[in-house]
Amino acid sequence: MNSAKVMTVFGTRPEAIKMAPLALELARRPEFEAICCVTAQHREMLDSVLDIFQLKPDYDLDIMEPRQTLSTITSKCLTGMDSVLEAARPDLVLVHGDTSTTFAGALAAFYHKIPVGHVEAGLRTYDKWSPYPEEINRKLVGSIADLHFCPTPANRDNLARESITKNVFITGNTVIDALHTTVIKDSTFAEPVLNELDYVNKKVILVTCHRRENYGQPMTNIMTALRRLADAFPDTELVYPVHLSPVVQEAAHKYLDNHPRIHLIPPLDVREMHNLMARCHLVMTDSGGLQEEAPALDKPVLVLRKETERPEAVAAGTVRLAGVEEEPIFRLASQLLSDRSEYDKMAHAANPYGDGQACRRIADAIAWHFGLRETPPEAFSP
Repeated sequence: MNSAKVMTVFGTRPEAIKMAPLALELARRPEFEAICCVTAQHREMLDSVLDIFQLKPDYDLDIMEPRQTLSTITSKCLTGMDSVLEAARPDLVLVHGDTSTTFAGALAAFYHKIPVGHVEAGLRTYDKWSPYPEEINRKLVGSIADLHFCPTPANRDNLARESITKNVFITGNTVIDALHTTVIKDSTFAEPVLNELDYVNKKVILVTCHRRENYGQPMTNIMTALRRLADAFPDTELVYPVHLSPVVQEAAHKYLDNHPRIHLIPPLDVREMHNLMARCHLVMTDSGGLQEEAPALDKPVLVLRKETERPEAVAAGTVRLAGVEEEPIFRLASQLLSDRSEYDKMAHAANPYGDGQACRRIADAIAWHFGLRETPPEAFSP
């Protein structure tokens, strides 16, 4: 074999942020024929990432529909991949993480007897309902995949406990690679309110909250705690790019509207989000990706969930679990806003997620697997 045909498959904004630099790394190398397929499980948010990385998909399933369900996403992705895989006939399909696109893309490749590589493999909470449906998606993909690209040694150990020990590589996380492209010193924001904030004299808190398991009472608790923080700390500004989900939109506006220092803004593209993160004081989020990105920018993170599949950051001290109850969220955030030593302890802890070389290691591992390189890549060591 003189070259390998490698197809990247992704469909959501978080996947795109982490897969775009890898797709570009594969396209840059002569030993690969790189093919990119998107499902558009997210449409607008996905397209903004593609534009920023100047990545043009070879195939676009365009599956998104209003109020789509997990079943419609999975079934449309699975059937849509049939014709793509028959036409492209890749030697390897790469999927990322834990979305419905990830699971359906891996399953479709398996049905076509095409090997699967799993980027960001080995994350676990060991609670099938949280995060939902991601925990089961990534476990199922782990069973299907032939190559496993783990961000950290702990992720490798999780797979070993499931007797997955062959073709497992520790690479770091590709999101750290993405930050090298997106973070620009003194950049101007397209969202006007972000240019008006005083990042020097005010403590800007970046908030995201959108996970399905937080719908209902947990989201009410989170929103109530956020409003209390804005009331209690006059030197703070809360910026919340509100997810397009109608459930999230309704909750955010119900509890956080009409406060002079709470800014509910539309979702940000990846460059805007990363540059806001670079300038903010603190991140409060139920996102997975932000738990990895913020520590690379020396920002403490409070996770608005009951558990995290990224325990390395908790162990390193860059992340704390705040849960989904109003009082603990308010108390932990208050501590970081009022105690400089506690804040500095988190802000200056070492980031366990990567050194910006994950895409190179993954490409090297694929080349080695197909006999296009003599040695495997060195393992990432935090």
